[in-house]
Amino acid sequence: MRIIIDADGCPREVLTMSQRLAGCFGLGLWTVASHHHELNGTCHIMVGDAPEETDIKIVNMAQPGDIVITHDLGLAAMVLPKKVRCLSPSGGEYREISLTFRLEERALKARMRRSGTRTPGPSKRTRDDDRRFEAALRSLLEQSRSSDELRC
Repeated sequence: MRIIIDADGCPREVLTMSQRLAGCFGLGLWTVASHHHELNGTCHIMVGDAPEETDIKIVNMAQPGDIVITHDLGLAAMVLPKKVRCLSPSGGEYREISLTFRLEERALKARMRRSGTRTPGPSKRTRDDDRRFEAALRSLLEQSRSSDELRC
């Protein structure tokens, strides 16, 4: 089991919390980003800037039991069938049952924007988002461990 982060657009706070929790639980943490992002770390994969190149790399890397962290609904939809758990940087867990609706909503908003309608962007990140993310990631990590192992 490892944590794989879609580092294109991932908040620094999420990277920091993920690194700390991965260390606490003794897990590997991989970041994947286009060459436009400079991230430090021994397990960073830099891909080119072709459309969806980061997503394709993550889908190819992901294995059952891994945790993927991403804002991208399309990426979440591609990794969930591989028995991968998937979190948003705000702490919400993507689930196949609700993802269909969210993808349809995204497509509708894209059509609206193409026709000239303005749609609201994402809300500004808050400390509550940080707390929710950390609690969600910790919960997923604890669920994956057997009850007799030492918890972080």
